[in-house]
Amino acid sequence: MDTKFGWKLQRLAKKLWFRASLYALAGLLTALFSVFFAPALPPFISAKIGADAVDNILTILASSMLTVTTFSLSIMVTAFGAATNNGTPRAAALVAEDPTTQNVLATFLGSFLFSLVGIIALSAGAYGEEGRAVLFVVTLLVIAIIVGAILRWVDHLSRLGRVGDTIDRVERSAGNALQERRKRPSLGALPASPHDLFAPDDATMIHTPQIGYLQHVDVAALDAIGKKLETRVHLLAIPGWFCDPGRALAWIAPPDNDGADVADIKTEIASAFTIGAMRSFEQDPRFGLSILSEIASRELSPAVNDPGTAIDVIGRLTRLFWLFRGPLEQDEAETPRFDHVTAPRLTLHDLFEDAFDPISRDGAGHFEIQIRLQKTFKSLAGIDADMAAEAQILSERALAWAERSVSVEDHLKRLRDMAKQVEAMSGGPQ
Repeated sequence: MDTKFGWKLQRLAKKLWFRASLYALAGLLTALFSVFFAPALPPFISAKIGADAVDNILTILASSMLTVTTFSLSIMVTAFGAATNNGTPRAAALVAEDPTTQNVLATFLGSFLFSLVGIIALSAGAYGEEGRAVLFVVTLLVIAIIVGAILRWVDHLSRLGRVGDTIDRVERSAGNALQERRKRPSLGALPASPHDLFAPDDATMIHTPQIGYLQHVDVAALDAIGKKLETRVHLLAIPGWFCDPGRALAWIAPPDNDGADVADIKTEIASAFTIGAMRSFEQDPRFGLSILSEIASRELSPAVNDPGTAIDVIGRLTRLFWLFRGPLEQDEAETPRFDHVTAPRLTLHDLFEDAFDPISRDGAGHFEIQIRLQKTFKSLAGIDADMAAEAQILSERALAWAERSVSVEDHLKRLRDMAKQVEAMSGGPQ
């Protein structure tokens, strides 16, 4: 989302406690609903329902849902550990944000609270005969919801925490970020020219006292500041960059208004940048590519020795680059909306290095990895001239790694031939 508030709300909605709180509140309101709806129920219906029927069912639900919730939480913690051990610790956050897991746990917690509140209200005499009947019907609906949640949970457990599931999640997150950046190459701002990336001597530089990764930029807020000051805010940092007090985030021309408080302007602009201890996926496509590459490197380690998974990751990286730079639909690209802000674009060089450099290094001695990389570079070179140039650079680098580690001459010959094909597609030596 463009605004800082919207981004924080989106991040909040992914927290387990947030969804569980909503379901718990829904369970509480559902239990109390029977008290107020009871007068609308015909008396002959309540006469057919035993007085103790609801009490027994709610008691069973309360005890079983507490046990199931605790057991499910332990399963989720185990899945976090599996994602960390089989993939990378950076991917565990995506497992924690899994909507199916959160919905199931929240359903169990909400059902427990519904049962508990229902038992308390029954003991306090809040329900009459009609109220008990309404509560009985609602309880049956809650049981149906629980059964559906358990069936989804059983099916989901067969995949949760496995390395393939973790890679799927990272690929989806990286793909979403790349698609968003494809539509808005400069975060919705104007693309920065080379002149915009070098501040003049009299420019007002924007710094932050925080040290960490830039997670989000509120471009809409910066655009509003630019309009108010009748100038442009020139970004020097984009999400994913590591920031410190000595590194400027942005700069603006000196305010024409002599009465303007420069310190207040700096503080206002700096507040549009969110700095955190870890990188985030939403505005940082490089993060997802780096995690995929990190997973492949771990699979190529002597302790794991699973080149098949690394080859799978290379295929997913190929798909992501085609998604980012493949043929563009006419209505896919957006016109910059914030004309009082300039921002640098992602560079293909950085994206290629994040994705393929670690795999080329750690898979240097695996012929099957090296040949797959060369085939990938050949595929990506066919997208456009810029991609071809970067593909050739990484192709030559991967070949250099392979020549130091691959001992079979026939394998080296095949790699050299494939690298020449990549070079031919890029128009020759760079």
